[in-house]
Amino acid sequence: MPKHRTAGQYLTKSQKISMAGVGVLGAAALAVSVVPGNASETSQSATTEVAAAAPVAFTVNKDVQTTVAKQHAAAAKDADAAAKKAKAEADAKAKAEAEAKAKKEREQKEAASRAAARKPVYANNLDGWIRQALDIMKREGIPGTYNGIYKNVMRESSGNPNAINNWDINAQNGVPSIGLLQIIKPTFDAYHVDGTEHNQYNPVSNIVAASNYAADRYGSIDNVNSAY
Repeated sequence: MPKHRTAGQYLTKSQKISMAGVGVLGAAALAVSVVPGNASETSQSATTEVAAAAPVAFTVNKDVQTTVAKQHAAAAKDADAAAKKAKAEADAKAKAEAEAKAKKEREQKEAASRAAARKPVYANNLDGWIRQALDIMKREGIPGTYNGIYKNVMRESSGNPNAINNWDINAQNGVPSIGLLQIIKPTFDAYHVDGTEHNQYNPVSNIVAASNYAADRYGSIDNVNSAY
């Protein structure tokens, strides 16, 4: 009994190849119809995500720029404040130094003024010469009084600072007695007091040197009652 055959069994080899080709083409068409749909959705999703991400990135960049700008502004403000503070401190220091200098100069002037006010003014006569000599003698520790000096001046020169003895033994030896208290040059040089003029004819220098010599030899000019 002959076997029952299916439709496929009656197809020739060429027909089978054709059918296989159709099948492959159908599968390909199906794949194409499926893939583009998914791809479109995927592409739309990606586009949407990029579009959504773009504003975020822009916003982030804008925030960074704003932050940097604020930092720059704050730094500039701090620098300006520091510069103002430094200037204020420098101005205050300069003002204080100027005030201190002015104060010192004012004090020096006041001190000089007080010293000038305290500085005695001596008359340019025998009384003034003796008084000035006594102040110097007091400073130097040389004893003597106004009366002691006066009596010896009157006996030796009658108060003439230019008096000179050209006849005694000293004059004969080439060293005449000169001035108010008739002191010879070697004695004047030996007992001259620093701060006074080195001149025998100067009345104050003459009194001080002679009194210094008398103090060394007699204890004081007050103890001299004759030629010495």
